[in-house]
Amino acid sequence: MTHVLTLISKPGTVLTDEPFVISLAAQYRHQWLEPDRVCDFFVDGPQFVGSHVSTKPIDMILQTLAHREKRLLISDMDSTMIEQECIDELADFAGVKDYVARITERAMNGDLDFKSALRERVRLLKDLPESVLDAVFESRIKLMPGARELVATMAARGAHCVLVSGGFTFFTARVAKALGFHAHEANTLNVADGKLSGTVAEPILDKESKREALHCIAQQQNIPLSATLAIGDGANDLPMLKDAGLGLAYHAKPIVVEQAAAAIHHNDLTAALFAQGIPRKDWVS
Repeated sequence: MTHVLTLISKPGTVLTDEPFVISLAAQYRHQWLEPDRVCDFFVDGPQFVGSHVSTKPIDMILQTLAHREKRLLISDMDSTMIEQECIDELADFAGVKDYVARITERAMNGDLDFKSALRERVRLLKDLPESVLDAVFESRIKLMPGARELVATMAARGAHCVLVSGGFTFFTARVAKALGFHAHEANTLNVADGKLSGTVAEPILDKESKREALHCIAQQQNIPLSATLAIGDGANDLPMLKDAGLGLAYHAKPIVVEQAAAAIHHNDLTAALFAQGIPRKDWVS
């Protein structure tokens, strides 16, 4: 067998009564990572998976067995490791959240040039007090469900974990610390006289920067790309998702779901642990 197909049913639902799951269990060696809900099937290849359709909320992740447990985690931050888009929350304090959020949505869908869209949105933040950054982090930012378990478990098992964001270092530094990432990369908001300048330091970290970060960090850590896991939700994440050993689109935009190797629609970030064959009993809280 060359591949493993992991089926992850949404909490509160079961796999055991699904006809195609029963059929798979009769044909292939399998193991339950969580009774009735999460199962690995060891299969010959990817060709048959598309024909299996279920009305139940089930995430399907198919990958090669080689380097299944990953040694490098590289992840987006906004709407991936946290529930919010930081720039939209900052814009709320400037009274322009709806306008900025529409630009963010279009940029994440791949409809706008990321760098130009970022510059336009940051310009609208000009003259906000620097203290707003703290206010947003303390009152608005919530960690994504499953983020703590994912990072803590992978780090405990020896993986190198890096947060790479097209957002801002003010937030990535704090989120990385809260979750236990080893490093973080992002853009820097320019500040002068205690106020946001309305500009971002160049060069801007964009989709190609994320891809380059994946390659550079893997090389520095002596980790083959096949042993890397990338997670993201927007078009800005696609190059790193495509180049990683396993690229997971997490509750992602349609363009990302279409092009990524696998997608998580129904579960939280702990699905990425199941995808690596790590059962719940081995997770670190």
